[in-house]
Amino acid sequence: MIVVRFKVSCRPDRLDDALKAFEAVVLPSRALAGVINFDIGQDLTDPNSIIATEVFEDRAALDRQESLPEVAYVMGLFNEIVAGEPEETIFEVSNSAPDW
Repeated sequence: MIVVRFKVSCRPDRLDDALKAFEAVVLPSRALAGVINFDIGQDLTDPNSIIATEVFEDRAALDRQESLPEVAYVMGLFNEIVAGEPEETIFEVSNSAPDW
C-alpha cells in the first residue's frame, strides 16, 4: 500500500481557482481501480494551503491517478497558483489496521 501526503500553499488571490481545480481531481481519482482513499481539503490553520491524502493499493494505481487529465491540468496551473514549493511525502505501508 502507498500513502501520499501532498501539500501546497496557494497564492491568496488564486485560491478559488486552485480549489476548483483540485476539486475536479477528487471524483475521477476515487473512481480508479486501486485507489483506496483520496481526500483533498484546506489546512484548518492556513486556509491558503491545500492538503491531499491519497491511499493506493500499489504503485500502478498511483501512476494511473497521476496520469489523469485533471491532475495534468492542476499541475499546469502551479506556476500561477502556488506560493511556494509543494511538499510531497510518499509512504510505503506494509500493514495497516483501524485504530478504534
